[in-house]
Amino acid sequence: MAGGWVLAAGAALVCIMYFSEIRGAARVVAGVGPSLPASAPMPEREEVTVGKGQRAVELPAGALGHYRADAEMNGRTVRVLVDTGASIVALTYEDARSIGLSVRDSDFTHRVSTANGVARVAPVMIDRISIGDITVRNVQGAVMEQGKLGTTLLGMSFLGRLQRVDMRSGTLVLQE
Repeated sequence: MAGGWVLAAGAALVCIMYFSEIRGAARVVAGVGPSLPASAPMPEREEVTVGKGQRAVELPAGALGHYRADAEMNGRTVRVLVDTGASIVALTYEDARSIGLSVRDSDFTHRVSTANGVARVAPVMIDRISIGDITVRNVQGAVMEQGKLGTTLLGMSFLGRLQRVDMRSGTLVLQE
């Protein structure tokens, strides 16, 4: 019994010592922060030629080691968080509207489990997503209910169609 109390006290001490880091990571996982204001500068992305006809984009890690980018979706710029843990591109309700996707309440036909709990989503097809010179067409996505997602997530329905997604030394390389 005393060992259990020592373990609990140790866990509490670690939580207290690293509270701000844990809170920041939890907010990112929950999709509520830390989000960058629209006017905040994005880390520089670098477009690299890797072979004849092949293009790659390098994204430097940002806050808490996450990779963010300005993606062009259906001709409009959307700030995204690259998320290999997301099965599909998950759009905030507001970003979906900004790229011309209109969803009605009756379109929210699927339920998903998120860090914020269960949410309804509306399946959509995104005509085109580009980051730099990399473009993927007809990308499966989902629009989250209004207020349920803090940042649009660039998930595997986009990333899985690339030739390479590679992370090294604080840089994410996307290759078409």
